Amino acid sequence: MCGDMDDDESEIEERLYARFRAHAQTLLADPAPLEPADLNQYLDKLFSDALSRSVRDGEQTDAAQRYERLAMQPLVFARLAGFLAGHLALSEDPLRKVIEAMMMGYGEAEALDHAQGHDQDHDHHHGDVPAHDHHH
Repeated sequence: MCGDMDDDESEIEERLYARFRAHAQTLLADPAPLEPADLNQYLDKLFSDALSRSVRDGEQTDAAQRYERLAMQPLVFARLAGFLAGHLALSEDPLRKVIEAMMMGYGEAEALDHAQGHDQDHDHHHGDVPAHDHHH
């Protein structure tokens, strides 16, 4: 019985990692310019570089450890965001900007589900893997 729960958890983790990889590939399909022309292009390239590194690190590890690595990456990026924001003027309200950016990224994952045709599956919200697959 306990082994069944481990198998279910492992399958869910595999599906969550596959979802991340598919979303990342969608976002990375339109490469950022090598030499950004303005601040927005620079920021898009920085995002793409970090996302590409996250995917690459996941793909280079043992399949059994991919989800665990993915689960820890947001903590590192949050730490980095806090470190960078801690060096900005309080008048710029850096914490609010970091939280807004985090929420934007969180919403992007759900939007990508809808864009990829997964919106007919009403069993999941905010990135949860559906309990059963309606596609098979």
